[in-house]
Amino acid sequence: MKKHMGGDGSQEEAAAIEVKRAIAWQIDQAMKARKISKSQMAQRMHTSRIVVDRLLDGNNTSITLATLARVSVVLGVPFRFELGSGAAMRRGSFCAVQAHEP
Repeated sequence: MKKHMGGDGSQEEAAAIEVKRAIAWQIDQAMKARKISKSQMAQRMHTSRIVVDRLLDGNNTSITLATLARVSVVLGVPFRFELGSGAAMRRGSFCAVQAHEP
């Protein structure tokens, strides 16, 4: 049993991957819109290209709020996290992460 998750955690793991894929996709789209390469992103974030690759990997759920904050600053978009109601989550309309243009 995983601590604080109950059961085998498979639902939580699947939800984490879904959220990370949404984050990765939004970051990728924002980078493309601004014509920022992975190398440029790494330089602007003061990190390595490997970290940016992990950030854009939808299956790698390791991400910190500090990293998301740096991404937000580098891309010039505010970061917002939202949790929907249980019913919305079951219908698939759960909106976990949104990066909004100013």
